[in-house]
Amino acid sequence: MPASANIARHLAAHAAAQPRQVALKIPRGRRGDRIDYLVLSYAELSAEVAAHRARLAAAGLRPGDRALVMVRQGLPLLAVVFALFELGALPVVIDPGMGRENFLRCVARSRPRALVGIPAARIASWLFRGSFRSVELRIAVSGAATARLTAPGAVRPASAPAALGRTPADPAAILFTSGSTGAPKGVRYTHGQFDAQVRMIRETYGIEPGEIDLPLLPLFALFAPALGMTTIVPELDPSRPAQADPAALARALLQENVTTSFGSPTLWGNLAAHGHRAGLRFPALRRVLCAGAPVPPWLWESLSALLPNGRLHSPYGATEALPVATISAAEVVSGTARATRAGAGSCLGRILPGNTVKIIEPVDGPIAGLAEIRETAPGAIGEIIVAGPTVTLDYDALPEATAAAKIPAPDGAVFHRLGDLGYLDAEGRLWFAGRKAETVHTARGPLHPAQVEPLFESHPEIRRVALVGSGAAGRQRPCLVAEPVNPRLVQDSAECRRLTRDLRQLALLHEHTAQVKTFYFHPSFPVDVRHNAKIHRLTLARWVDDGATGYESDPKR
Repeated sequence: MPASANIARHLAAHAAAQPRQVALKIPRGRRGDRIDYLVLSYAELSAEVAAHRARLAAAGLRPGDRALVMVRQGLPLLAVVFALFELGALPVVIDPGMGRENFLRCVARSRPRALVGIPAARIASWLFRGSFRSVELRIAVSGAATARLTAPGAVRPASAPAALGRTPADPAAILFTSGSTGAPKGVRYTHGQFDAQVRMIRETYGIEPGEIDLPLLPLFALFAPALGMTTIVPELDPSRPAQADPAALARALLQENVTTSFGSPTLWGNLAAHGHRAGLRFPALRRVLCAGAPVPPWLWESLSALLPNGRLHSPYGATEALPVATISAAEVVSGTARATRAGAGSCLGRILPGNTVKIIEPVDGPIAGLAEIRETAPGAIGEIIVAGPTVTLDYDALPEATAAAKIPAPDGAVFHRLGDLGYLDAEGRLWFAGRKAETVHTARGPLHPAQVEPLFESHPEIRRVALVGSGAAGRQRPCLVAEPVNPRLVQDSAECRRLTRDLRQLALLHEHTAQVKTFYFHPSFPVDVRHNAKIHRLTLARWVDDGATGYESDPKR
């Protein structure tokens, strides 16, 4: 066991062992057709962290304080968060783009003592001072992603204090859920849980120090220094990742010989489409981690063709518990994709060592203990719960949400209710049927989105579909909302009727989808702010119930 479980110790260890290795590259423009980067070694990044730590301490920040982090991705994010870890303070990280009201509620509930932010953030804290009433310290950080506090070539001062000692149970950070099926909630992480995540990711995917990472989610950039990798900061707006230019991301992958990258199915779908159009291949990529929503069968196949020396993986989990299980392209393409297209759901793969997964009969209210659960029969759909070293214990300042999501076990472990429905197959693999809250409860029984939607996504003119229910639970009418490849089609009723006939024919190919008779067309689905991948089906259901135009078709006519 290390003397301290402080997650920041990994950065210090890598800086001592490999001070000249490149730790971070931040884009700052172009030189011809190449991306021009500000480059920092591990020694320089460690010096930046020390400088930020000194500023935070001089401003009055103390161990145990909460600090709301509102800075740019890149050097400010990494340096500030690791400085807070070293100081023993807790970074509070809230997704940009979740909407002003949600954001302000999250700030008020998390009660930060300090705000570490760019000028716009500090101004906002005065404009909305009611939500920021707990803030006593406003600590300035430059709004430039490449701003640094130390001179080039600087190394951490020998007199700089070591990272504050922390036990595995000590609090480390407050991270917020995406709010895809409800209000965003603050998740309390410990240093031990972060440590377990680093270990599980390294061991599961065989990541080695010296690799090169392009994290397409800013928070995942925090893993790279702990794993000894070089971080390439992507050219994208974290609040609108789906709008990132795939050509710019592809240029970074190729120019920097990136070996690993994490991103959502939406981002990798755009990258795969661009790669095929431009005739590209990514020979340096060893692994792509794709998560945030189920990876559609076509993406497994399309992206794998661009990775001659690599493999696509999809880790499964949630902000409260990650990673839980994983699956690779080889297993999907050779077998499970066929089952997904036939209505089996989406295969999430095999449970990672250290995790315990159970499938239980769905319960609407809190579950006081394991004695109250009933596990489902083998192969039957139920609620997925998990216990393991990365499973967080509670939500911040939300005791009712904690009671609803956590199940204590007699041995002291805590099971997290993931909010997903699924089952375990005969080989022990975990399958996803859909979010519990998004199940459509018809008079004939439940319909699950992941067992319905893939059957329609083969239509060449349809980008994606969403199963929603209209009416009262138990008597809901199953409806399919489709997003056409050409969004202008939604304005043409004749085209909508034509597509309805096509989709109804597909519905009749399977017994469980034959009851889907009503179809709607939406130009652009509402999605989560973090990945731009999770479809807000409950929002679409309200849109249907509010009087959207639906179409029905008799396929015999």
